[in-house]
Amino acid sequence: MILFSLKPRHKILIGMIRDNWTRLFAAMGCMLVIAATTSATAFLVKPVLDDIFFNKDQTMLTLIPLAVILIYFLRGAATYGQEYLMNYVGEGIIRRLRNMLYNHIQDLDLAFFQKERTGVLMSRITNDVNIIKSMVSTSVTSMLRDAFTIAGLTGVIFYRDWKMAAFAFLILPLAFYPIVEFGRRVRRVSTGCQQAMAEMSSFLHETLSGNKIVKAFGRENDEKERFAKKTLDLFRLEMKGVVANALSSPVMEFLAGIGIAFIIWYGGSRVISGTSTPGTFFSFMAAVLMLYDPVKKLSKVNNKIQQGLAATDRVFDILERESDIQDPPTPVEFRNRPHHVRFENVSLRYDGEETRALKGIDLDAAPGEVLALVGMSGGGKTSLVNLIPRFYDVSEGRILIDQIDIRRASVASLRRQIAIVTQDTILFDHSVRYNIAYGKPNAAEEEVIAAAKAAYAFDFIQHLPRGFDTRIGELGNRLSGGQKQRICIARALLKDAPILILDEATSALDTESEMLVQKALENLMRGRTTFVIAHRLSTISVADRIMVLVDGKVVEEGTHQTLLSRRGEYFKLYQMQFSNDPEADLSVSERETPAAVTSD
Repeated sequence: MILFSLKPRHKILIGMIRDNWTRLFAAMGCMLVIAATTSATAFLVKPVLDDIFFNKDQTMLTLIPLAVILIYFLRGAATYGQEYLMNYVGEGIIRRLRNMLYNHIQDLDLAFFQKERTGVLMSRITNDVNIIKSMVSTSVTSMLRDAFTIAGLTGVIFYRDWKMAAFAFLILPLAFYPIVEFGRRVRRVSTGCQQAMAEMSSFLHETLSGNKIVKAFGRENDEKERFAKKTLDLFRLEMKGVVANALSSPVMEFLAGIGIAFIIWYGGSRVISGTSTPGTFFSFMAAVLMLYDPVKKLSKVNNKIQQGLAATDRVFDILERESDIQDPPTPVEFRNRPHHVRFENVSLRYDGEETRALKGIDLDAAPGEVLALVGMSGGGKTSLVNLIPRFYDVSEGRILIDQIDIRRASVASLRRQIAIVTQDTILFDHSVRYNIAYGKPNAAEEEVIAAAKAAYAFDFIQHLPRGFDTRIGELGNRLSGGQKQRICIARALLKDAPILILDEATSALDTESEMLVQKALENLMRGRTTFVIAHRLSTISVADRIMVLVDGKVVEEGTHQTLLSRRGEYFKLYQMQFSNDPEADLSVSERETPAAVTSD
């Protein structure tokens, strides 16, 4: 008897198991054979003793060894069949769970990823799902097999001596106490262990991916100490689980010993008095000894199931989480053409934040217009452009594309209209070609090459070991900063979307590359509605209008010359970057701007 309360999420898991009913029935057939052969082994003890050793029956001496060979052959074949079938079911369910979990995580909104740590999510997909696999393929198998074995051996016991069997079973209810009690403890400890493992995965992801910074600041010993503390926390939790697991077996052994002692006394007295034979007694005794073993195993099986249920809860905590960004019931599809984008009294407050990141934003970007967003860090520029592809939804107001509220369109249709180049060069450990064609997987070779040339990336790609087929490493770590940025720009060029978002798109380029790529971007922006975020004012020389954001508000708007003449916030920014000549009113494009040189 395994006690736990079933939640809807557990029923979903049971439904997955039930979907494999044909293999399950075959596996259960194998388990029945195993149980039957175990019971038959106990049953044969009586004829072995009474017919062979006491009665010296020559026929039985021939038949019983043959029966034993047949029993163990069937047992071996059934054990293999059960192991293969149940592991097939278990691995298949885990594959489905992993796919479901990964697919659901991919569909969740950006806010979810900012709240959850990457290492924790990785632990859910790997460690937690593996624990569920152990529960499905091993624990459930053991539980069913042991249950069948208990049923078979119980039949043998009652067939041999029902009175002695009744006395033996008086002790059995007590044997389930450790199963239930220690199972509860194991589940609590298992949840803690899984959380600690997730913490460790997150820590490893951060420190290994940021190893360059760790070394640069000489913090290796500090990180070693932090990791040692996490392993100590996990060790203590694991030992609590070991205690709960280890205690259940001795308690079961003691209770089994009480039962066996009673059987020896009672059964022995019956043999001495002549009311029972030695064969009957030893057959009964063998069945009882075999019976207590699967009952004892049920305790450990229950502990494994409790661990699996704890892991199931952690996995379904993610699967049951809903994305804040949803498609409407009847979504509108945008056509691929130049778009008019308008913000109407838009405000944004992130979850858990008291202050608003954006406050009453009104802006109008005509088709083909280049709109620059400038301001100090934290002013709300990136928050504003993140609303256009619905990485977040507005808290107040609305955003219109061609007079259509973007929340009325499907997310996929909306994002097909937008290409983005950010200051964070996110690339994948795949070929150069794969990364450039990421937004257009079916692009022809000529299109990929044209995009690379337009982004001034073609020359350095040609010098890579395998050209466009060169793998670029995790996050593109085999390329320089400028090279990575040009690959990202080529990716946006190839997508050829009518709305373009450039978030510090040239920040990682040296002066010469910046000039070349700026020309490519100017060609790209032609005929497209473009939002350019820049700290360096040299990158917004082609903007039709400039908007200055301070503390989530638009405080100034106009052309470069107009804003300079007002001597307001934009003028302050201009002074900070061109301090040698603060009174200058030349256009930014006519001045030489200091640039942080990045070696290619």
